[in-house]
Amino acid sequence: MRAEICRQYYKKQTHGTLTIFDEDTGEELFKCRTLELPDLNNQSQVSCIPEGHYDVVPRTSHKYSNHLHITEVPNRSLILIHWGNYAGSVNPRTGHSDIRGCVLVGEKFVDLDGDGLADITNSKNTFNKLMKIAPDGFVLHVTQ
Repeated sequence: MRAEICRQYYKKQTHGTLTIFDEDTGEELFKCRTLELPDLNNQSQVSCIPEGHYDVVPRTSHKYSNHLHITEVPNRSLILIHWGNYAGSVNPRTGHSDIRGCVLVGEKFVDLDGDGLADITNSKNTFNKLMKIAPDGFVLHVTQ
C-alpha cells in the first residue's frame, strides 16, 4: 500500500490531505485531512516533518493504543500518526497542543476553540477507519 500527504503550509500550522492508494491498481482507498505543526526546519517537537518518503508501520503505546509510526525521519524519533484535534493551538482540556511533531488525521478543518487556528474534526473515527484500511502500514510520500 502507498500513501501521499499533500500539504499547504501556514505560519502556525500545516494542513494536508492524506490519500491511501492500492499498490497494484492505483485505486484510491481512503482520503482524509491531516493537521501538523508549522514547518520550522524539522526542529524536534515544534515542526512538521520534512517532505520525503517514509515507511509507516503499526505501533502500540499506552497513550494512543494502536497507532502508526513514521520511521526514519531525519534527526527525529517517534513521529506518529494518531488522533487528536489541536495542533498549534491549545486543547482546552489538557492545556497544550495534541501533538509535538506528529500527524493528526480527521475529517475537516474547523476552528473548534475560537482561537483563529484550524483544528481537525472527527479524528478518532477517521483514525479508526485508517487503521482498518492500512493495519500493516504503508509507504508514505509527503509533498507540497
